[in-house]
Amino acid sequence: MTLANLPPLVTVFGGSGFVGRHVVRALAKRGYRIRVAVRRPDLAGFLQPLGNVGQISFVQANLRYRQSVDRAVEGASYVVNCVGILFESGRNSFEAVQEFGGRAVAEAARGVGAKLVHISAIGANANSDSSYARTKGRAEAAIHSIAPDAIIYRPSIVFGPEDGFFNKFAGMARSAPFLPLIGGGKTKLQPVYVMDVAEAVAKAVEGKVAGGKIYELGGPEVLTFRQCLEAVLKSTARTNPLVSLPFGVASLIGSVASMIPLIAPPITADQVKLLKKDNVVSKEAETEGRTLRDLGIAPTMVSSVIDGYLVQFRPQGQYTNSGKAA
Repeated sequence: MTLANLPPLVTVFGGSGFVGRHVVRALAKRGYRIRVAVRRPDLAGFLQPLGNVGQISFVQANLRYRQSVDRAVEGASYVVNCVGILFESGRNSFEAVQEFGGRAVAEAARGVGAKLVHISAIGANANSDSSYARTKGRAEAAIHSIAPDAIIYRPSIVFGPEDGFFNKFAGMARSAPFLPLIGGGKTKLQPVYVMDVAEAVAKAVEGKVAGGKIYELGGPEVLTFRQCLEAVLKSTARTNPLVSLPFGVASLIGSVASMIPLIAPPITADQVKLLKKDNVVSKEAETEGRTLRDLGIAPTMVSSVIDGYLVQFRPQGQYTNSGKAA
């Protein structure tokens, strides 16, 4: 096969992460060549079985270092940015990774004439009091100023086998005497399945999604934070009580937890700020046709998936309530 006949090359930044690995799988199934750009390529080898021999390659890249970003997109026809962080650690600040990094990827993609798909988040707002949401919002503005035809996806809480939401609280239910209802558990969420997000990215790369727009990706149901925790307890066959935790107390706990080195905090003060606002698809997105359904994707329900991967947190694993001995 000559170089001219090779399938298009897609560079996926953060391809070994939770969302990124599913994006790589969706693109590999479609036959694209994929270059996974990550900080530690030596830890990303588990992605290779997702494609054919030679289909998936790796390159070292760190969004804080522009030269590595430029190198990662060389020869690419498409660029997908899946990089995002939930809390700051060392030099990996929201501003450096999400804002500066998002701009760097957009500039690099423009430099090689590649189409860009960027993963943001519902709630992104350049004027937000949350550093996470503020840097996401600033990145979106920068990206569309650099690459006006870029496609930006804003998912709600993303769930799936490796998620950091349902898994976190399922693990907590296994050891903690209760689960915390932050702010009373009234915040509304619209959990979206990671494979649905990956499918949306693949459709964008295929040219089936109109560019220059921001799409909001949510699941088929809106759940309160309380309902999400109740789903965790049901799926794990546990009966931990749900205890209301005021925003102020949760913020204080998050601030203290964030100061402990080398340990990922269970929650941060910035995440508490995010929970003060509903995380659902906006009416504007629904009216203007900027949702999963408008992309031709039927959203997946939480209840149809989480039992399959939260089974590990049940008291006797798969044998809980089965009537069989382990």
